[in-house]
Amino acid sequence: MIDFTKIQDSIPYILQGIPVLFQVVIVAAIAGMLIGIVVAALKITKNGFVRFIGHAYTAVFRGTPLILQLAIIHFGLPQLTGYVTTGYQSAVIAFSLNSGAYISEIIRAGIQAVDRGQWEAADALGIPYMKQLRSIILPQAFKNILPALMNELITLTKESALVSTVSVLDVMRRAQVVGGEKALYFEPLLFAGFIYFVLVMGLSLIGQQVEKAMRKSG
Repeated sequence: MIDFTKIQDSIPYILQGIPVLFQVVIVAAIAGMLIGIVVAALKITKNGFVRFIGHAYTAVFRGTPLILQLAIIHFGLPQLTGYVTTGYQSAVIAFSLNSGAYISEIIRAGIQAVDRGQWEAADALGIPYMKQLRSIILPQAFKNILPALMNELITLTKESALVSTVSVLDVMRRAQVVGGEKALYFEPLLFAGFIYFVLVMGLSLIGQQVEKAMRKSG
């Protein structure tokens, strides 16, 4: 029988994992966005070799499990480099690199959706390529891809539970700790699931409002 009174004294401890979750998600989202912009720029350049690098990066990080990438960074790289990262550092690096690959595809699609005439007009005016991207193309592309970026943020929030595998004390890890201490796992894990559900639903509502505002603005 489910009895949450058995873990009521541990609920504040589990809730303390929410700021940790946000630290990972926000830092990884910002870094992933920066990586995504750079990789997207590589994938639309006229240089074939540079394009290959961008597509190869995306293929590697989209084609392998995130938990494997996290394990390689946290457990594997120290063997090669001798430098040991904390669980938090490993999580941020892995999530940033992985998210950057997905965001690069979102941005690339957004850039390609911009009217080709914008590029041609900028070329005719002699505007340098990078300035075209920064000042003309990207602002228009971002307006079109905001809903997709919100979906990536939601995915990142859900996948952040994987940081528990490298002992980061997020919501998931704290629920596991409580389960181990009290020798019962269903209630703390169910409570952790409720927290993730509330966070994801909140982000989904924000995304819907952003999308409505964009439609109204034309």
